[in-house]
Amino acid sequence: MIAQIVTRKNLLKARRQVEKNKGSSGVDRMPVSQLKDHLEQTRDALLTRILTDSYVAQPILGVVIPKEGGKTRLLGVPTVTDRVLQQATSQVIAPKFELEFKDHSYGFRPKKSAHQAVLQAKKYINEGYQHIVDIDLKSFFDEVEHYVLLQLLYRKVKCPTTFRLIRGWLRAPMQIEGKLTKRRKGIPQEGGT
Repeated sequence: MIAQIVTRKNLLKARRQVEKNKGSSGVDRMPVSQLKDHLEQTRDALLTRILTDSYVAQPILGVVIPKEGGKTRLLGVPTVTDRVLQQATSQVIAPKFELEFKDHSYGFRPKKSAHQAVLQAKKYINEGYQHIVDIDLKSFFDEVEHYVLLQLLYRKVKCPTTFRLIRGWLRAPMQIEGKLTKRRKGIPQEGGT
């Protein structure tokens, strides 16, 4: 699996997706605009570290943003290099899980959108259905237990190197106001990816 992830074609597709999404700089302060040059200069060393299991995910930058009603939300911003590697990994792994989803599941799926969900709901109403359920789990991503997610991933990700990368990204410490904090649950959500 790691061989598929680190192909030049897959990494190029991942880099272009990260560039398209833009997003903020992580703890290394590297903007997305410098990503192409950075990867061209460091690609071989980066791949060597990945393939020899010596790659270590960088800390995630924790940024508190305001929400409605005076509340705040903590966003986690990985470095752009980690975002490219995460995107490249997702591009290989996601299709393995996609087969298990139902057609009427619209959340966080490729080629699915909230707009499509609304259109499907209208169709159901026109067919005579009277109830539509919309579920939003409050703070879901903040509460995901790493060990549970890793157990689910292990069913389809048997490659030790790939699994190690994923575990490293999940457990990367978060830097909030200059202080590193350990994490054992939660999946950082970055505002621009």
